Amino acid sequence: MQIDPRRLAVLLAVHRAGGVLAAGDLLHLTPSAVSQQIARLEETIGVAVLDRQPTGAVLTPAGRVLAEAAEHIEAELIDARKALAALAEDVTGTVVIAAFQSVIRTLLIPLLHQLREQFPALEVVIREMETRKALQSLRSGAVDLLILEAESPASQGKPARGTRDVPVLEEPWLVVLPTGMADPVSTADLEHHTWLGVDSETAAHAATERARTESAPPPGHSYYDYNVALSMVAGGLGIALVPALAVREAVPDGVKAVSLAGLGTRTLVARHRTTRSEPRKEVVTVLDAIVTLAADLDSTMAWTAEPPHAS
Repeated sequence: MQIDPRRLAVLLAVHRAGGVLAAGDLLHLTPSAVSQQIARLEETIGVAVLDRQPTGAVLTPAGRVLAEAAEHIEAELIDARKALAALAEDVTGTVVIAAFQSVIRTLLIPLLHQLREQFPALEVVIREMETRKALQSLRSGAVDLLILEAESPASQGKPARGTRDVPVLEEPWLVVLPTGMADPVSTADLEHHTWLGVDSETAAHAATERARTESAPPPGHSYYDYNVALSMVAGGLGIALVPALAVREAVPDGVKAVSLAGLGTRTLVARHRTTRSEPRKEVVTVLDAIVTLAADLDSTMAWTAEPPHAS
């Protein structure tokens, strides 16, 4: 029996907060995401871990055993962080990361706050860049790490000589559409809808072309930034595909995201130089932190038909 310790942390949060809603606020997750993590934990062990009552959620005997285990894991992690902090002064220098908006917003900004606490002598600089310019900057040495997207693992291609790709995250494509539309059951239900166009150099272009049928009206409006796509959908200009990270936070009113079989996934990789002197110690430190944080995101990805809305 393989129990995911990250799901134990969700269970512990429900126990401490007294319910799924409050645990969601504590973990910055939707109630649906919390419930799905608990359901997967119960599926793994074969018994219920929560007794859901009108006044809140109470641990079952099995839940108490797992919550206690979660507390032990939490204590071990605290000790580990303290040990890492003692080594923080050994990691110095500057690391420049180039990426695009959905990764910067949901992955790199939280990472920056984390690294400042663990490695106060380390300076991390984030730069939003178009992919072609970012690749040039990596080759020239102006950038140390570059986050790249591919429409699927198979379409990723080999990195240029002297560089190496490290897998970061594989996330589902979601179709975003106005809330007034009926939820599609399959991509066939979308064949007569107007799709938004998207820049041909993005991973979303290949994913959209695969999802569109020949009978679909030709795209009129187009976008490059996923936030623009969401606003266009809210304005009734068409439907679009976006990666799950793009709707992890609030989306405009009037927009919902739906997961469908066959839409595929977007793959994120971190590319760095490989020479006799690279990657430097500080680059490896940041890269390891990116991969770890992305794994935490992956463990809590639970996408509902209607993501959180902007207030």
